[in-house]
Amino acid sequence: MKTKFIAAVAVAVVVGAGFYVWYSRSTANEETGPAVVTPMPALPPVADTFKDTSMLKPPAGANVAVYEFDDLECPACAHALPILHAAVLHYNIPLVHHDFPLTEIHVWSFDAAVTARYLQDNISAGVADDFRRDVFAHQREISSKEDLDRFTKAWFQQNGQKMPFVIDASGACRNEVQADRALGDRLGVRRTPCIFVVTEHSWKQVEDVSQLSQMIDAALAETGVSSVDVPRGERRKV
Repeated sequence: MKTKFIAAVAVAVVVGAGFYVWYSRSTANEETGPAVVTPMPALPPVADTFKDTSMLKPPAGANVAVYEFDDLECPACAHALPILHAAVLHYNIPLVHHDFPLTEIHVWSFDAAVTARYLQDNISAGVADDFRRDVFAHQREISSKEDLDRFTKAWFQQNGQKMPFVIDASGACRNEVQADRALGDRLGVRRTPCIFVVTEHSWKQVEDVSQLSQMIDAALAETGVSSVDVPRGERRKV
């Protein structure tokens, strides 16, 4: 009997304590309103540290150029593409493009880059650009290598191109993509898109692609060329 009485008292104490906590919180909310969560301040972006930057030079005959390392499975690259191409077209400066498939996290980017390089080497740079642009536009529909194969077959047919039984049978395009990746690794590229505005004596990474035009203006001024003096024309791609 005594044991049962003690147990009942214990239960009553626990229930009473729970009710007190609930009532206290309810009253606090009525008096002061819901608790306000102070957001954590945004951390500044971490600047990339690059290694061998000796490659970041304009092609012969150019004062300013844009270098680009991209991954066809990267949404940020898809976003940057039209801004990048519009800028180099406007200023008529070379775009030095390099494939940098992030094979560690992206399952089909390398194969897409090989197909683009096949089109570039065997048909034209313009057709390869069209393929890259369309891959970017359909990224969300491509989640596997099988999806990429279906997309590529349909793309060749829709664009009037004859698709070989084996793309890049010799392995030459695969080697070119691997060489681009190795070049980026030597530079110290860690993420995509990785974009630079370069002159003969300096280079600057484009961390915000919306600032690309201003950075090109500054690079042209550094070389003594005003942006109004730059002839407009077809985009030059290296």
